[in-house]
Amino acid sequence: MKSCILLLSLLFLLQLSSTRAQTLEVPRNVHKSLQKTKADAIKSHIAYLADDRLQGRLPGTEGYQLAVDYVIEKFKALNVEPAGENNTYLQQVRLRRSTTDTALASLIQAEGAAETLTTGRDFIVYPHPEQQQAAVEAPLVFAGFGISAPDLGYDDYANLDVTGKMVVVLRGAPANFPSTVSSYSTDLMTILQTAADHGAVGVIVSSSNPNSILPNLQRGVNSVMQADGKVAFSRTFVSDQIKVLAYISHSTLQRLLKPAKLDATVAAVSLRSGITASATLPATMAFEYSSSHTDFDSYNVIGRIPGTDLELRQEYVVHSAHLDHMGISTPVNGDSIYNGAHDNASGVASLLEIAQVYSRLKQKHKPKRSVLIVMVTAEEMGLLGSAYFAKFPTVPKDQIVANINTDMPTIIAPLLSVVPLGAIHSSLQEPVAQASAYLKLAVEEDPEPEQNRFIRSDQYSFVVQGIPALHIKYGNKTPDGQNNLHVLVQEWRAKYYHKPQDDINGIFDFEAGKTYVQLNFLIGYQVAQNPQRPTWNTGDFFGERFGRK
Repeated sequence: MKSCILLLSLLFLLQLSSTRAQTLEVPRNVHKSLQKTKADAIKSHIAYLADDRLQGRLPGTEGYQLAVDYVIEKFKALNVEPAGENNTYLQQVRLRRSTTDTALASLIQAEGAAETLTTGRDFIVYPHPEQQQAAVEAPLVFAGFGISAPDLGYDDYANLDVTGKMVVVLRGAPANFPSTVSSYSTDLMTILQTAADHGAVGVIVSSSNPNSILPNLQRGVNSVMQADGKVAFSRTFVSDQIKVLAYISHSTLQRLLKPAKLDATVAAVSLRSGITASATLPATMAFEYSSSHTDFDSYNVIGRIPGTDLELRQEYVVHSAHLDHMGISTPVNGDSIYNGAHDNASGVASLLEIAQVYSRLKQKHKPKRSVLIVMVTAEEMGLLGSAYFAKFPTVPKDQIVANINTDMPTIIAPLLSVVPLGAIHSSLQEPVAQASAYLKLAVEEDPEPEQNRFIRSDQYSFVVQGIPALHIKYGNKTPDGQNNLHVLVQEWRAKYYHKPQDDINGIFDFEAGKTYVQLNFLIGYQVAQNPQRPTWNTGDFFGERFGRK
């Protein structure tokens, strides 16, 4: 497995080197339009969107609506066509916040002895987004990490019957999984879907770390709903087959495993080494819980730059960025408005300037494919707006050829190198390499794979719908040659990330923002001009699971 991963990395670097040898030909008119991108324009967009008046752009609030109105105003000024529902710029997204009101759980050992567990200490239950009352009682099975990847030589469900049972899983993945595959495998949505596919009726999650704490669900769990009251998308609910999703403490986990002569720490070591430790547990658990729901509407904002080719104009390249942030919350140093200047007013500003670049092009240089500029809602609630758009787009889904996402590009220092998260999985690595070379940017591997950034932003919503996607982040290169930008980013993150201090008065390098605009435009423009649609790489992990047949 390790040799396979090293080979993939080598092939990726060789591909980048080979592609860079080919000079990207950018028409003079396109080059001139790119050069007219202004750092001050980016600053102006961010200053408005991150102003206190917008109160942190929380979906469902007046502040978020002000952000929606701002984007629509800019779209109209740039002659970007409406591409939402009913010939508007909007796609309605029905959101539901669910909370667990009461929860009872009991552990029944094989000999019949029953133990009542204490909610908040021994366990917590995630709310059910569709039902107010839910209950389940079923035998237990330990399913390791809850991963089924026989194509990678690892399967916690091999020779394990979990039909009608609840699976107990640890969060984690084998150490030799590539970082993007590990991120996908440890995603709670993946764990739930894998359990459902194998016939389980419940999922119980825990940690091998004795010092771990139970998740805090006091603010509720969010989902996107359909008009019939059924879930359109949720990160904690995949179908009514899974009757309960619970999280148990480490000590409770040890009590479950002990009768099967298992230990959580020893099992975790085995699992990390790639050796499964699955087993039937001689016990049953029963859960009974109630949930309450609060519904409200928010909106994705969608504009279209029409293509010029009679055939290709029916296909779409999607540029996305999330418009929302966290609203008003816990005060930090006397400030309670989470303005989200970097996260993600900067990404929205970038897309507005990409639209501006397109608006300056002469007709013969307009894109052959159509381009969608999509500002999505509820990213901070679990990628909900992008998940809804990617699953139920306002254009034919099979005509969306690629997604280029922009989320918190972290414009705090000169941009000298980039990390194209997700590009390694598809032919999108070619336009990335060419655009980067054109702008004299180095392309690097992810310096922080432990951050799981590949699944934590909106491009992931397109990936799981089979659409090749990427997300450009900063690389490590610095002007002084130390090449340790991630250190500065970590310091910035500790002070600003998801805090009220992320406002227009924070650290910014708007020239770096200008370079992001130029880079993402060039990536998307190449895709729009190429008669060949982007494709998943042969045998790619994500292409095999989600790629269109």
